[in-house]
Amino acid sequence: MTAQISIPSAAPAAQQRHTTAPVVRAEPVASKGSFWRIRGELSRRSAWLLTGAGLSLPFVVWWLWTALGLADPMFMPSPGSVLERIGRWWASEGLLGDIGISVWRVMAGFGASALIALPLGLYIGTYRPVQAFLEPLTDFIRYMPAVAFIPLVMLWVGIDEGSKVLIIFIGTFFQMVLMVAEDVRRVPMAQLEAAQTMGANRSEIVKLVILPSAKPALLDTLRITCGWAWTYLVVAELVAANSGLGYAILKAQRYMHTDKIFAGILLIGLIGLLTDQAFRWLHRRAFPWMRK
Repeated sequence: MTAQISIPSAAPAAQQRHTTAPVVRAEPVASKGSFWRIRGELSRRSAWLLTGAGLSLPFVVWWLWTALGLADPMFMPSPGSVLERIGRWWASEGLLGDIGISVWRVMAGFGASALIALPLGLYIGTYRPVQAFLEPLTDFIRYMPAVAFIPLVMLWVGIDEGSKVLIIFIGTFFQMVLMVAEDVRRVPMAQLEAAQTMGANRSEIVKLVILPSAKPALLDTLRITCGWAWTYLVVAELVAANSGLGYAILKAQRYMHTDKIFAGILLIGLIGLLTDQAFRWLHRRAFPWMRK
């Protein structure tokens, strides 16, 4: 008599697995509370509305504060008077020339800083001997205020355009070196080991692995340090300048032209914002996969 072995059907087991497994449902995009979801998404319309509100709010408060007479016009002019001053500055006081020379000074100092800081930071972040040799010195110098170098810069370079560019260079270079080195160190070690396994030498690893992997972060570092370069403009134009937005602000301070001081500050902020948006646009075009 032969024993019969009954093999249970796989269907009930599979059915049991399906019934006991937790069901994961995708959360609807427009669900309640999705607006405040951590790292959530915003529609283009919502993003533009919030951006406009964030930019407009300080100016609305400023306008109300002056319109209600809560501020002395000598110390806080109204937005309307500042706009009128910008119009006069443009028409008869050479605003376009002041903008041009200030942009040139900032970009020259920032460009010279990037030209040296990028390769130096790449080597500091890649090779430990270079890091041990240069990083402590860079850390030491970056805490020295750029304003303190103005007397030395005037002695070394004089009072021509080179001194303004050098002040902006000093204000951005050392921070940029360390930020570039950190960007390079964030490249995953697994990528370097994979390249070494495939027989890549040191120069090939730097050129084909480290640099391409760090490029998005490097572009963000350039964007941030370019903003710092704009903050050093007024300091740079302390050095015997006779033109530029920073010079105009300092000259207006002597004569208590607070409307022109406000105008110069707002113009520097606007140009800096446009520069920042240009870097963001370049980042989106160069690395579109990071926006998906």
